Amino acid sequence: MTNDSLLRLIETRIAIVAIGANTLRNQGARNVVSNTRGFLRQLDLKQFTGLSASGFRKSLDTQTKKLQKVLPVKARNWGTARKALNIFLRDVLYTRYLCKEYGFDRLEPWLEVPLDRDIARNLREEPEGKDLARWQGVERLERKKSVSYQLTAEKIAKRFQIARVHLDLIYWRRDSGLGAYTLS
Repeated sequence: MTNDSLLRLIETRIAIVAIGANTLRNQGARNVVSNTRGFLRQLDLKQFTGLSASGFRKSLDTQTKKLQKVLPVKARNWGTARKALNIFLRDVLYTRYLCKEYGFDRLEPWLEVPLDRDIARNLREEPEGKDLARWQGVERLERKKSVSYQLTAEKIAKRFQIARVHLDLIYWRRDSGLGAYTLS
């Protein structure tokens, strides 16, 4: 997996998590959240880098207008678009602060993929996961079975040249129709 592909998956996850159902509630139309998430998933963050303050504001204004145009007609207002952009950009910023402060970049190779039903199912569907024990739920997960799943995740991740923690980006909401979660 290329670094650009991994960055796109991270950006997609931030867009989905940052713009939850409550973030843009009561905006007067359906699909406000999904349209906003779709826009943010495609947003090129490079356009915000290396700018002066006035250049940043201009770029932010441009993207606010573009997002406003993809919102449903009854929710097509500047304030909704700007709020969503500001929350998304803030969350992009926040990921750096904690990672830098606590040195999590050094932990990346050791972080585990969070296990749940969907992750387990996806791991079992990979060639490396064909011998994994049947998933019985997080509430029944014990250390031994977790280790087995994590070792399998590590093998799969190695094949794709990523850390296993990033498999969550690929498998998370894979069946939701988002379409961006592929191992390419």
